[in-house]
Amino acid sequence: MPPTARAVDPLFLAYPLTALADAALDAARKLGASHADFRLERVRSASLRLRDARLAGSSDTVQLGFAVRVLLDGAWGFAAGVDLDPASAALVAEQAVAVARLSGGISRAAGAPPVELAEEPVHADATWISAYDINPFDVSAAEKTALLAEWSSRLLAADGVSHVQAQLLAVQENKFYADTSGTVTTQQRVRVHPHLDATSVDEKTGAFDSMRTIAPPVGRGWEYLLGTGWDWDAELAELPTLLAEKMKAPSVEAGRYDLVIDPSNLWLTIHESIGHATELDRALGYEAAYAGTSFATFDQLGKLKYGSELMHVTGDRTAEHGLSTVGFDDEGVAAQSWDLVKDGTLVGYQLDRAMAKLQGLGRSNGCAFADSPGHVPVQRMANVSLQPVAGGPSTEGLFEGVEKGLYIVGDRSWSIDMQRYNFQFTGQRAFAIKNGKLAGQVKDFAYQATTTDFWGSMSAVGGPETYVLGGAFNCGKAQPGQTAAVSHGCPSALFRGVNVLNTQQEAGN
Repeated sequence: MPPTARAVDPLFLAYPLTALADAALDAARKLGASHADFRLERVRSASLRLRDARLAGSSDTVQLGFAVRVLLDGAWGFAAGVDLDPASAALVAEQAVAVARLSGGISRAAGAPPVELAEEPVHADATWISAYDINPFDVSAAEKTALLAEWSSRLLAADGVSHVQAQLLAVQENKFYADTSGTVTTQQRVRVHPHLDATSVDEKTGAFDSMRTIAPPVGRGWEYLLGTGWDWDAELAELPTLLAEKMKAPSVEAGRYDLVIDPSNLWLTIHESIGHATELDRALGYEAAYAGTSFATFDQLGKLKYGSELMHVTGDRTAEHGLSTVGFDDEGVAAQSWDLVKDGTLVGYQLDRAMAKLQGLGRSNGCAFADSPGHVPVQRMANVSLQPVAGGPSTEGLFEGVEKGLYIVGDRSWSIDMQRYNFQFTGQRAFAIKNGKLAGQVKDFAYQATTTDFWGSMSAVGGPETYVLGGAFNCGKAQPGQTAAVSHGCPSALFRGVNVLNTQQEAGN
């Protein structure tokens, strides 16, 4: 299939976007709002699920609606609607103003400071489209199913593979935004997440285990499944052998190990211990849903020794193919890149306009996002990434000098406390490292540390050739709960003397 020209979906552009926005913003102005914004979204989400190369389920859904948010006398008001006519848009704006009046009275009675917004340049009539070649929604369900079935059949044909589950998730997200300052933006984002999970069952003993592909979800289109950005043939050919080795692998011996962690695993550790911890609303205690606040409190900005001096972590809304990459956030702020941790020290946070103004941090770095037209924008995660070291070693080079270690590949389960400080992670597979060389797989492993001890133990960081952008579609936050897609790039890295548990022994205690 040839690439298709990237253009905003004409079905989305056919909606009366400007007329709806004008009606809503005019109504808000007349009722005294100092700021108002209008957001119309169409989010199409599709999934295909196969079990043992046979279709097990599919879905294709669309969310469509609009939201109006107003700032009146220092208080927020929000309302949403689904009837796409100017009269309904004006009515929703009136409802948002009524909510602001009510919430403002409550906030003032409680002594809360008035909400103010950091300044942002006006972005008039701006259009942004994410980087992809073939829109997955231009590919037939039959073609998608056939490819997943063919991949599944390859795995099922291998010795030792008993079952295979395959899934493809695809999203096309369209947003139109306008506010009373004059910013008007139209955006289209496309993302896909294909993955396969192979299970092996020992018929004699009943023992079983599984292994999943490590290809990350990406801000790409159907071309990703055709080999652009990932070598699917190589991964599918390797997976049965790795799974067979895992079935026979010995259980890890608990103790201290040097860990070489592959990007396919390290991205999740970044997400939980840095990504969420540097959301400013968590650090200030305004947000505590989905595993709590943050140990990286605001008074430690510029002081907290987060990790070793090799540690350089950025927040980025501009990374090509990133799941959190946008042209503009849901407050009309242009996408940016900035430092969160530099030379091992906490130097920044992820901000929306209100948090930036509240703490005197200047311009927002564009981290406001709502996952649907019925939800209010909240401060959400950028692509938070550990930067590679120019001229740094290869992954194999990191093995050198490791006498007793583990090489950990792929994410699996995780746990972290309410301050984003004490954590435990497992992986898809782990290989023993003995005297600088790989020495076969081990299983039943988990690594455990505090955030600062773990990042403080980082003694070497891989070069740019080891860098991979990992991520997930389903990062949760807020109440009512919202989900967001986010990527985390990182190279391979070496961590010294990390505590490793035997999960079977722990489960038996």
